[in-house]
Amino acid sequence: MNTEKLNNLHFSAACLLRGLRLLARPGLRHLVWIPLLINLVLYGIALAGGIHYFSVFMNWLVPAWLDFLRWLLWPIFGLSFLLIMYFTFTVLANLIGAPFYGRLAESTIVLMKGRPEPVSEGSFSKALISGSLSEAKRLMYFLARAIPLLILFLIPGLNLIAPLLWLAFSAWFLALEYMAYPLEAQGFEFDEQRRIAKRLPFGVVGFGGLVTLGLTVPVLNVLIPPAAVIGATLYFLEGQSGNQPDIGLAKR
Repeated sequence: MNTEKLNNLHFSAACLLRGLRLLARPGLRHLVWIPLLINLVLYGIALAGGIHYFSVFMNWLVPAWLDFLRWLLWPIFGLSFLLIMYFTFTVLANLIGAPFYGRLAESTIVLMKGRPEPVSEGSFSKALISGSLSEAKRLMYFLARAIPLLILFLIPGLNLIAPLLWLAFSAWFLALEYMAYPLEAQGFEFDEQRRIAKRLPFGVVGFGGLVTLGLTVPVLNVLIPPAAVIGATLYFLEGQSGNQPDIGLAKR
């Protein structure tokens, strides 16, 4: 594994941008349109809910005696609310779309290596079960850390730093989320995926940070999840050493 290359923010950002360009690539686009439809529906619901409940959220967090600070707190808590809403719906969308994302990562590896696509040994129902179980395991990891962070929003004083902590956690978790698919395609389980990610903090968190930012932009947020799967696959595929046959990661 070329650690120096993989731990580079510029390289991870370039892979994500290439993932966006490859969404319409023959060989991949048939695996993209169903996740795009899922994302479109769920993010539409998130946007409508966000517009409707934002004022309620602000009134709840900012008591009347702090109204004079509302102008300062509005952008801080507004960004937090947006991130929480879209992050939650992203986790739900990924849970539903996990089988498609797993196959998308596998097809990206095949396409980039220039080999004919192998005959799948498992049925779609098997991929559905396997992908959903993996996603459920990541969901448990997410909940164990997200709930304490959300509690910080309710504690006066600490809720001022809660948005920054949530942003950092979002970047880390979303990187784990989308990088899981190419790593699972190579047989790496969740614990091993986390070990790999910890060795590449700048590349991984940079990738996740850009994904998080993209999820807050209407229209782009519909395209970001499948693009992130393709981008994460390119990230590991092209970060390999020249003498390794897989995506460049050796199990310990």
